[in-house]
Amino acid sequence: MPILKALFRTCHPLPSLAVTAMFAALIVQAAPQGLGPAAAVPAVLLGEMSIGWSNDYFDAARDAMAGRTDKPIVSGAISQRTVLIAGIVAVAASVVLAFSINTACGTVDLIQMAAGWFYNAGLKITPVSGVAYAVGFGLIPEFATSTAPGVPAARPAVVIAAALLGVGGHLANALPDLEGDRIAGVRGLPNVLADRFGVGAVRVIAVLLLLGASGFLALSGSPWLWLGFTLSAVLAWLGLSGEGRAPFLAALAIAGVDVAMFVLGGVPLS
Repeated sequence: MPILKALFRTCHPLPSLAVTAMFAALIVQAAPQGLGPAAAVPAVLLGEMSIGWSNDYFDAARDAMAGRTDKPIVSGAISQRTVLIAGIVAVAASVVLAFSINTACGTVDLIQMAAGWFYNAGLKITPVSGVAYAVGFGLIPEFATSTAPGVPAARPAVVIAAALLGVGGHLANALPDLEGDRIAGVRGLPNVLADRFGVGAVRVIAVLLLLGASGFLALSGSPWLWLGFTLSAVLAWLGLSGEGRAPFLAALAIAGVDVAMFVLGGVPLS
């Protein structure tokens, strides 16, 4: 059905699945058995889909002004109201599933969903846009450990690493669009930093934040994680000593290393 296809497109399926896969890997590591993975992974997927739907709902007017006919709401393939209803139902189901595991898991999910929705509702164009990323990503390890029996707390080093990954990724992701955002009047954290210190400074900060995430992951325990940090350090050196798009590409590569360290490096979460 056309409406289902439009709903699928407006939920931003690829980012939703990518983030869910990262959550799932950490959840299975933290709680390999029991109710945790069975309820937590669907909760994450529904939550990420709801954030995708809220993004297209809140951006509908801006997308229309920009002539984004590739967007289903702008093209008329689906109504803004339908997308909002889908987002509300999905986020409600996500929170209910998370609370069905335990109160801690539900509370963390609720905070993460609030961060994503408030970001889409307007935080993205303000200087505190990075806060949503710090909260949303920083609580990923806490969500994973909250699904385990006994609800152990996540290690502070891992939480800090996740928050740095979120903010560093936010800055790196914004780099290609800084000029267009400036013209559109967007005043998110990357734009404020670019206006005050220059685009080059945003590149450097993004690289250093992501390198910091690698460092905190290495400090969390496993000797093998230091190999990841070493690779990130080499990428950072190459990026910061290069010109043009080198820092941007280095930031993306380091972010990839950080995610691999989280998912495949055996990071001790608690």
